[in-house]
Amino acid sequence: MGARGDAVVRTRERILEAGRSLALQDLALDPTLDRVAERAGVSVQTVLRHFGSRAALLEAVADHALRATETERRPLASEPASAVDALLTHYEHLGDFSLAVLAREAADPRAAEAASAGKALHRRWVEEVFAARLPEEPAAREALVDLLVVATDVYTWKLLRRDRSHPLPVVRGRMLAMVEALLASAG
Repeated sequence: MGARGDAVVRTRERILEAGRSLALQDLALDPTLDRVAERAGVSVQTVLRHFGSRAALLEAVADHALRATETERRPLASEPASAVDALLTHYEHLGDFSLAVLAREAADPRAAEAASAGKALHRRWVEEVFAARLPEEPAAREALVDLLVVATDVYTWKLLRRDRSHPLPVVRGRMLAMVEALLASAG
């Protein structure tokens, strides 16, 4: 790719990151074109040239945010402690935003869509991260995945970190204890 192509990619990434950062800053999922353009340091016309419409921009920002979340939650190693560490890093960064989105999912279609995508991403994460320790039998596998989803859910983090005001090492220890007990119960 040439210099012009590189510049186009960088501009697109700047616009996507501007939309994501505005959503996180305002706990909103629908920043205006003007605000995104201003944050990205481009014109509204440039945003529209890249995405075509506000709806397409918001969809691209949501996809961009999910990819960033997948990257942030990727454990450094394949053991449960590494998985919990990666997850807690993510929750410390975006847990409150996730909770705000979940609180609005019944009343706001955009929040409902984001919450649904986040829930699906979390379940996939559990299935991928703990794949080697999951039973092969489908019903047992599904039951264990359900339990691991709950043990590692953002609401579990909220209960321990926000509601009980535990320091992060305590939250880590308790969440890891649940994960290890569940995995041990599977054999």
